[in-house]
Amino acid sequence: MKGTPLDFTKPRPINERINEVGDNPAGYDHNFVINGEAGELRLAARVYDPGSGRMMKIHTTQPGIQFYDGNLLDASITGKGGKVYVKHYGFCLETRHFPDSPNRPNFPSTVLRPGEEYQEVTVHRFSTRNS
Repeated sequence: MKGTPLDFTKPRPINERINEVGDNPAGYDHNFVINGEAGELRLAARVYDPGSGRMMKIHTTQPGIQFYDGNLLDASITGKGGKVYVKHYGFCLETRHFPDSPNRPNFPSTVLRPGEEYQEVTVHRFSTRNS
C-alpha cells in the first residue's frame, strides 16, 4: 500500500488523503495486517495529536486492525454536550481477525472447536509528549 492513500507507514494527518480513498462514501473502513507473529503482543498502531501532545499506542495479539473514520456518520446521532456527529467526526481502531476469515483458508483461522479456548490481548497506552 506504499504510496497510496492507505499508506500510514509515516505519520500523516488522517484527512490528508481521505478523499482519494475512492470508496462510496469516501473515507477509511479498511483492515490492515499487523506486522509480526499473530498471537504475540506487538505494536499495531500509533496515533499522535500534535495540537494537544496526546498519543495512543495499541498493542495486540490479533492479526489485524480495522481503521474506520466515521465516513457513514450522517448527523443523525447527538452525543455528549449536544454535539452532532457528522461525517469524519472521529475514528476507530479495532483489533480483530481479517474480514471473511472463515471463507479464506489462507487467512488466520477463526474456527473455535468445542472445548477450545479463545484468548487475545489488546493494550491501549495513552501518554503525552511535547511537539
